[in-house]
Amino acid sequence: MSTGGITASDPHSDSALYTALALVMDMDPALVDIVALSLRVSLSAVLTAALIGLPLGAALALWRLPGRGVVIVALNALMGLPPVVAGLGVYLLLSRAGPLGELGLLFTPSAMIIAQVVLVLPIIAALARQLVEELWGEYQEQLYSFGLSRVRAIPTLLWDARFGLITVVLAGFGRASAEVGAVLIVGGNIDGVTRVMTTAIALETSKGNLPLALGLGIVLLSLVALVNGAAYVIGEAARRRLG
Repeated sequence: MSTGGITASDPHSDSALYTALALVMDMDPALVDIVALSLRVSLSAVLTAALIGLPLGAALALWRLPGRGVVIVALNALMGLPPVVAGLGVYLLLSRAGPLGELGLLFTPSAMIIAQVVLVLPIIAALARQLVEELWGEYQEQLYSFGLSRVRAIPTLLWDARFGLITVVLAGFGRASAEVGAVLIVGGNIDGVTRVMTTAIALETSKGNLPLALGLGIVLLSLVALVNGAAYVIGEAARRRLG
């Protein structure tokens, strides 16, 4: 089997890892396309989830509205939502018989973005609420003395919690980029259209094309390590700042 001009070796060949490294180092077109789509989908999902989740988390921290406890419990529970369940829910929503079926989003990158937003949003909103609530308890009287209402205090609190919130967003990105079940259900793993790193790894491994699967695995592991490293550095910077 050939991938981007490089022939896939036998599944049991010792050269599979070396061929995988060659695919990565040579920027194999098939590998680059898959990685680029993966990043586009995950970054779009995390950005959307952050734009919704950060204000939502801050609002839950500042206002004691009826049903607030139910929302908080739901968000905490949804942090562990199985990806296949999220994918099934989005599939039913976007299928022809679903309420949004007329949009024709199923088996497109947009459907995968929606599925990842469903997975990442509870994480960002729940953790943002915890961070903002702690700051609100500490600075509430001071902010009131400056004449800031709760609404006007939200940007200030989000900015003050920025280091922790960046770590939260990075955690959301890690969840999105490593997810396979939901995007497989709503994306269909269509070559050149909805094939991302995780679904391509599963497919190529089942086909016996270990070099491409290993190459994508190397890129994915490197990406996860980079995200975790960034989260650690930001966390250390925040601790030094507070210390």
